[in-house]
Amino acid sequence: MTPEEQRTMNIRSIAIPPLTPDLERVLIDADTIQRRVNELANQINNDYADITEPLILVGVLKGSFIYLSDLCRKLTVPHVVDFIAVSSYGKGSTSTGNVRLLMDTRENLEGHHVLIVEDILDTGYTLDYLVRNFHSRGTRSVNTTVLLEKPDRHVVPVDLKYVGFTIPDVWVVGYGLDYAEKYRTLPYIAEMKIPTK
Repeated sequence: MTPEEQRTMNIRSIAIPPLTPDLERVLIDADTIQRRVNELANQINNDYADITEPLILVGVLKGSFIYLSDLCRKLTVPHVVDFIAVSSYGKGSTSTGNVRLLMDTRENLEGHHVLIVEDILDTGYTLDYLVRNFHSRGTRSVNTTVLLEKPDRHVVPVDLKYVGFTIPDVWVVGYGLDYAEKYRTLPYIAEMKIPTK
């Protein structure tokens, strides 16, 4: 066995469930994710300790649902969970920059502090759209948290309040992120081999 094969075998052995052939490596393991989510929850609890109205957490579907679930269970400040669905990718894997609202929030955001919960900041189109949209609704404040940020892909500047991890420009899946609806429920973030056509 070559040293590279041994290294790959060692990496695959720590991934539960094990990596499939189309996954390159575990980028962020489950324990590291949970430690960081705890740290972010503590920051949010401190920052919103004095609020009197519930903080509205708005998860951007579908990718944020696992991050949002873990995060909100660690919050001690009063909060309400809501969801929104948008699309900026059309049928491809590259953002078009045209953000379409697919499903709006059910909560009235007016007068509330809002925290947008997103899985990944890539180009910034989606978060920029949501921040502007929510400000126009008379919110008291709008802040953002992303589990993953890819600074090399930014097209539109977005003010991020809480960032889980900064990652390189690689295709990632797991912990809410998917490829063609696969790998979304992996407990870790894995780098995926770029699909060939």
